[in-house]
Amino acid sequence: MHIIKKLSLALSTVFIIALFFSCNNSSKKDSKEEEIVVIDTIIPEPENLLYGINVDSFAIENNKVRRNEFLASILLKYDIAYKQIGELADKSKDVFDVRKIKVGNPYFVFLEPDTTLKAKYFVYEIDKITYVKYEFGDSITVSKGQKEVRSVQKEATGLITSSLWNAMAENNTSPVLSLHLSDIFAWTVDFFGIEKGDYFKVLYTEDYVDSTSVGISSVEAALFHHRGEDYYAFNFEEDSLTTNYFDEKGKSLRKAFLKAPLKFSRISSRFSNSRLHPVLKIRRPHHGIDYAAPKGTHVYSIGDGRIIARGYQAKGGGNYLKIKHNSVYTTVYMHLNGFAKGMNKGVQVKQGQLIGYVGATGLATGPHLDFRVYKNGKPIDPLKVKAPPVEPVEKEDMDRFKEFYKPLKQEIDALPLNTVE
Repeated sequence: MHIIKKLSLALSTVFIIALFFSCNNSSKKDSKEEEIVVIDTIIPEPENLLYGINVDSFAIENNKVRRNEFLASILLKYDIAYKQIGELADKSKDVFDVRKIKVGNPYFVFLEPDTTLKAKYFVYEIDKITYVKYEFGDSITVSKGQKEVRSVQKEATGLITSSLWNAMAENNTSPVLSLHLSDIFAWTVDFFGIEKGDYFKVLYTEDYVDSTSVGISSVEAALFHHRGEDYYAFNFEEDSLTTNYFDEKGKSLRKAFLKAPLKFSRISSRFSNSRLHPVLKIRRPHHGIDYAAPKGTHVYSIGDGRIIARGYQAKGGGNYLKIKHNSVYTTVYMHLNGFAKGMNKGVQVKQGQLIGYVGATGLATGPHLDFRVYKNGKPIDPLKVKAPPVEPVEKEDMDRFKEFYKPLKQEIDALPLNTVE
């Protein structure tokens, strides 16, 4: 029994030793195989990039351009020599004019993470999307880049209780969208006569850089309910270069004239054959519309035409412009604070072109635009002008247009109207 125990113990010892070496060899073999496998399948970790630069490799300082601060004064703080700054400015000429650096725009400096803290890159943001990057090495390299822009499809609706701008804000929608709608419906909706109960529905695209909105890039479709009528707009691509807004019948939303020569303001005086003049205190005809607006507000031509008069009436309309649009219609813009560059007699202007600025010149109690329309030489109420539409969708494109707008119309109509309590 004792011998069996000894034999059993001996066998157990041999088995353990054999098992040890077997495991050890296997471990070495597996370890070696594992090492080979790992080497063959290594995937580098993604770099943490900013402006195409690995931020993990640098110490970064960022700031904004201050008043009376220039590129040289910024770079001198980081021990960039005058010679290098001169070289930088010279190489930058074809990429970005360093003299156009603006107060308030951000910039980033990438520093070597050692005791020297030597500047390796300088990045200046030209706007929210575009930037210029300078790399300091044996020589200076300059490049312009753009941040990644993310486009988000959005929808918005709103019931108007006071103004279109306020309706946008009340429904947590960018008020800038109101500017887009005013442009799209400029020929069909009277934005100075918007009534309580009017509403809008919009499908649009908003662009983002990181989590910051950089603007609305397009409006695909919209509905504006105004004074009991529905006005649709569909952004249809007529060809590879041209897109225009059409209603559900394929008629263009663009008319011969804009509804008004200002983007936003209010009507302070209407067309009348007998109005009490605010300065002269006598009754006389006022054959125009007064739009009250802050001094300097942009004034636009309501249609294509030619300037036939530019002048000043000290006891009347002050600075004024007269534009002949065709053999029938002429418009006049009065009390201007000044004229846009190049607005002289004989000059051709386009619809929506900036022609001047709201002022209070001549006989005026405050800044406003006196806007007048003449039909065949006789004054008519600008609010009653019926302008014919421009070209509709081409006949050969109508089938394609119908396929395009019908699903958009269904989507617009199905949007629930947001109301603010």
